[in-house]
Amino acid sequence: MRDVPARGPAASFGRIAAMFLRHFYLMTSSWPRVLEIVYWPTVQVVLWGFIALWLARRDSPFAEASGLFLSAVLLWDTFFRSQLGVSTSLLEELWARNLGHLFISPLRPYELVAALFAMSLVRTSIGVGGAALLAVPIHGFDVTEVLGPLLVLFFGGNLLFGWALGLIVCGLVLRLGLAAENLAWALVFLIQPVSAVYYPLEVLPPWLQQLATILPSVHVFEGMRALLLEGRFDGSALLSAYALDAAWMGIAAATFLALFASARRHGLLLQVGE
Repeated sequence: MRDVPARGPAASFGRIAAMFLRHFYLMTSSWPRVLEIVYWPTVQVVLWGFIALWLARRDSPFAEASGLFLSAVLLWDTFFRSQLGVSTSLLEELWARNLGHLFISPLRPYELVAALFAMSLVRTSIGVGGAALLAVPIHGFDVTEVLGPLLVLFFGGNLLFGWALGLIVCGLVLRLGLAAENLAWALVFLIQPVSAVYYPLEVLPPWLQQLATILPSVHVFEGMRALLLEGRFDGSALLSAYALDAAWMGIAAATFLALFASARRHGLLLQVGE
């Protein structure tokens, strides 16, 4: 019987698929895991939906764009869940003390990253998709009708940025150990105030506006508000978002590889701990 080759596109795809299926089965075999993925986005949608309803009853200017806050919540959760999906999948390997076993196998770093991205897409789709579906009977809000076909572009812009940030977090955890795991949650909320999620960029101080424009999420939310409040498609905002996504992905990949190489050089992959 011939050995399965360790090299080549087919072998690489097989390792990615095996790594993805490991985490997919781990998630689907535990209903509390699936519930947790849907729970927080749903809570946010319910909360902001009632806030939007209250503003509409007070004849707020935002009453004309009742989907503004709910759309912002769903797009923000896309970014948050995509980043957390990448980080959490790696953290589960560390919690199980399985990282050393992975890297004495033929698994390559880019194959691990590809599997983490694929798993993140599934987690994000379940979490945000479930919340979006529940918003229809609870608030009578359908994000696919409000944003239309552009929803895919807004979703993709924040998804890619979440992956980039998640990859940086993974690199830091590999190099610094589980003591750095809180970065998976802390970095996202550090970025939220300057991402202009619920308010326009112009609200920020001028110096902070300049800093915030390097974040793809800012341009995604600015484009969303242009569509909902002014009824126009701001193509330049989305173009800027995707250009910055590409730059952030490049930075994230270089950072992850550098930190991974440092962790391997210092023998940390076999003894990652607190």
